[in-house]
Amino acid sequence: MSIRTLGLGENLREYLLSVSLREPDILTLLRQETSLHQMGIMQISPEQGQFMALLVKLMGAKKTLEIGVFTGYSALIVALALPSDGKVIACDINEEYTSIACRYWQKAGVSHKIDLHVAPAVETLDKLLKAGEAETFDFVFIDADKSNYDNYYERALQLVRPGGLIAIDNVLWSGKVADPAIEDNRTKKIRALNQKLHQDERVNLSMVPIGDGLTLAMKN
Repeated sequence: MSIRTLGLGENLREYLLSVSLREPDILTLLRQETSLHQMGIMQISPEQGQFMALLVKLMGAKKTLEIGVFTGYSALIVALALPSDGKVIACDINEEYTSIACRYWQKAGVSHKIDLHVAPAVETLDKLLKAGEAETFDFVFIDADKSNYDNYYERALQLVRPGGLIAIDNVLWSGKVADPAIEDNRTKKIRALNQKLHQDERVNLSMVPIGDGLTLAMKN
C-alpha cells in the first residue's frame, strides 16, 4: 500500500506532480481528508488516479467495475472520466469508509453514475455473472483484500469484454514480493498472482511501477 509512487525521491515526485497532476479540487479535498484517516495509507496516489482516468478515457469506457472502494477516490476519478451515461459498479463491505465516499460522490455530482454494493465482493460479482453481465464491462479496478485477489481476477476476467482492461493494485506490495524471506499470507497471495498473470495467455500484460505497482491485463 502506498499513497505515493515507490522509489521516487521526494524532490523528483514533487517535480512530477508539479508538471503533470491536474487534480480537481474535490479530489484534493477527498485525498486530504483520507490522509487523516487511521487507514489513510490505503489511498491510491494522485498520479495513479490520473493515469487510470486517462486509460478510461482512451478506451472510451462507459461501464466499469471497482472491487474495493475505501473512501472513494478511485471510483470518483473514474466516474469523472466517464461520459454522462457512464456507470461504475462499486464493491466494498465497510459502510463507515464508503459513507465518506458517498459524501464526496454527491458533492462532485457523480453519485448517479456510481452503484455501490455493500457486501462481500465475491457475492456481488457472482450476482453480476448470474444476471447475464459477463463481458459487458470495459474496465475493472481491483484494490481490495489481497487474500481474494485471485478470486476477484477470475471473476473480473469473465465480466470484462474482450479488449477490456483489468487494473490490479498493490502488485509490488512495498517491495515485499521481491524479498523471498517474507512469507506472510498476503505477500504470498500477491506473489502467486503476479506469477500466474505472467503466464496467463488469456490477457496481454504490463506491470507499471506507479503507486504501489499496478498490473494492467487486457483481455484477449
